[in-house]
Amino acid sequence: MNSTGTIALLQILLFACFDAPAQLSVPKVIGNNMVLQRNGPVPIWGYAKPGEKVTVIFNQQEKNTTTGSNGNWLVTLDPMQASATPGELFIKTADNTVVLENILVGEVWLCSGQSNMEYTMRKNSKVTLPEGVTDWPVNELETAHNKDIRIFLADRKKMKPDSLHRGWDTAEDDALRSFSAVGYFFAKKLYSELHVPIGMIASAIPGSRIEPWMPEEAFMALPFFIHHTGAAHKIDGEPGKFYETMIAPLAPFAIKGFLWYQGESNCFLNDRLQYAYKMKALINYWRKIWDNNALPFYYVQIAPFVYSKATGSLSYTAESLPEFWEVQALALKIPNTAMVTTTDLNFDLDNLHPHFKWEVGRRLALCALAGAYGRKDIVPMGPMYKKMKIQGNKVVIDFTYKGGGLISHDGKPLNGFAIAGADGRFVAAQTIINNNKVQVSAAGVQHPAAVRFGWNEAAHPNLYNKEGLPAFPFRTDNPVEKQFE
Repeated sequence: MNSTGTIALLQILLFACFDAPAQLSVPKVIGNNMVLQRNGPVPIWGYAKPGEKVTVIFNQQEKNTTTGSNGNWLVTLDPMQASATPGELFIKTADNTVVLENILVGEVWLCSGQSNMEYTMRKNSKVTLPEGVTDWPVNELETAHNKDIRIFLADRKKMKPDSLHRGWDTAEDDALRSFSAVGYFFAKKLYSELHVPIGMIASAIPGSRIEPWMPEEAFMALPFFIHHTGAAHKIDGEPGKFYETMIAPLAPFAIKGFLWYQGESNCFLNDRLQYAYKMKALINYWRKIWDNNALPFYYVQIAPFVYSKATGSLSYTAESLPEFWEVQALALKIPNTAMVTTTDLNFDLDNLHPHFKWEVGRRLALCALAGAYGRKDIVPMGPMYKKMKIQGNKVVIDFTYKGGGLISHDGKPLNGFAIAGADGRFVAAQTIINNNKVQVSAAGVQHPAAVRFGWNEAAHPNLYNKEGLPAFPFRTDNPVEKQFE
């Protein structure tokens, strides 16, 4: 661990063990039934008397250390292969022994955000199915009994060390009812492909903005915020409020990566380019405290919703949401990121919390399988705008993530495309798929200059790839694309 990571860790430990008794203890996230991350170093840490020898024994490994003057200690287990055979982890001092039981080794992910990530399996089970639909997995609570999927639900009021070492549970029954539906369905898909134990840590707060999920120093690490706010100016949105209680106590628990589903609260603020930089600040800082600047970060495009109906001091239009999608997509410029599109996952635009959480989880798992696990046979995302070429009175649009090819999902003519000339007046366009690209034109636009797709909060475009993933909304006249670095 480098010096920056060590300093950050010591700060975390001091917080996690504040008011801890002068005896052997470990943070809440280290407990019975946990999953430890395979194929990488595994930190185990806690608190004991100052100057005391601590021994950790697990999986034929024995690690020793001595606590510092503040009682903090940390050992790092060597990388281990996945194992679904439950093991015991022993932590010993001269006077105390902690025995943690039913420990597995596999893949661990942290999922965070606001209400759509917090959205529980209990709510998922109460979904009213649309007429004629029978194949939605709303009865998952009745069938979820996989002992190799484990869950940990962070509670900002219950993150202090627990002498009974509770917190991790098998993903079933009452524990699963209160757990993130997105997180669970991500784990279910991942397990079906990897066949190793999966551990999910959920740390989400309904209604939360992005700012409280990191301290102010995360913002000040970016020149953008220093330039726009001044080094002495405080960032709005209570930076650090949830970070201190919901993220810091979890680090440096070994994980494979992060899942993020948040943005609705910031969209209501008409948070434009700044949101992309806030995501960059969050990603950079979380990777920093986990001492790994390459940790995958996969996130969800917020769902269609009629923001234009919102009232208050700010004004919204039907394009406010697409403009927010646009800045969400800017974070894809950050290495090891991917985004799930949701334009097809809300049949009730007055509902800010659409039901299709199983599909969101599955699509996040596709991002992970293709990115974090290198599966070349999996397409992680829907078609995304790559470039345009003007050919006479037509514009030819090319995409990335075309997979097996571009298609109309419902077999009807492509919808959601608009085209404009130099006057900037957009009109509905006629489109065809030709040579795996989309050809766009309109009778009244003889000299096209720009194209927009899905540029409305209520749009349900039917352009997909053959893998069943919808294309991302875009505008070729993107005014913020070159502003984000």
